[in-house]
Amino acid sequence: MRLAALRNMTIALPEEAPPACIEVRDLGVRFGALSVIEKLSFVIRQHEFVSLLGPSGCGKSTLLRAVSGLIAATEGEVLIGGETLGKQAPSLRLGMMFQKPLLLPWRTTLENIVLPVEIELGGQTVSHNDLARARRLLSLVRLDGFEDAYPQQLSGGMQQRVALARALMADPDVLLLDEPFGALDEMTREALNEELLQVWRSADTRLKTIVMVTHSIQEAVSMSDRIFVFAARPARLLEALEVSLPHPRAPESVEFARCLGRVRRLVREQA
Repeated sequence: MRLAALRNMTIALPEEAPPACIEVRDLGVRFGALSVIEKLSFVIRQHEFVSLLGPSGCGKSTLLRAVSGLIAATEGEVLIGGETLGKQAPSLRLGMMFQKPLLLPWRTTLENIVLPVEIELGGQTVSHNDLARARRLLSLVRLDGFEDAYPQQLSGGMQQRVALARALMADPDVLLLDEPFGALDEMTREALNEELLQVWRSADTRLKTIVMVTHSIQEAVSMSDRIFVFAARPARLLEALEVSLPHPRAPESVEFARCLGRVRRLVREQA
């Protein structure tokens, strides 16, 4: 080959993978004699949306709580941004949202949203900047005009929007979701799923990674970059399925149906 041709050659280098956000290494969780998680290992990278699917009681919610630090691991370790959970404050901030909104009924929408800041400040008065940010989050979750409403004046879907804004008020890098929309009707659930994806992509937050427990196969396929399918307790990761469909995803498409069928077959084998 001539020297000139060599000079003009371009070499395609492999794309560097995003940095690890969550690393679970040989994780084990026991409650007395009951083993819920055994020798579980995986990596979730920054800018991924990962759904956790598996039979009821297989340990998905327990795993989420172990990753958040709400419960201690019996063995193994969890690393957040490369730092071992519990040994030092991680550089990546975690937020968590549960199936129930858990709003304080005596506080208004705005007051519920700023609660994480109040806790962090030890009860001190919230600054004007924090209040302004809470109002921006209200707008982000489409609740403009409801800042003075109390939880009992809001629908179930609106309450979950408040809970999402409250979780985002801590400005997390990682959002952990434990079936956040499972109790809602299908239309409201689909609308909130779309809003969650928009929040994730928004430049108004620092949110990088979402991990969501769900029992809905369609929800997992609609939203996720990868789907972790777990076996019955103790939790074992059977497969991490890639979902390479572009957003927004069309449930009526052949590709979507094919992916849905693949996940459904794998999940049914564990039922």
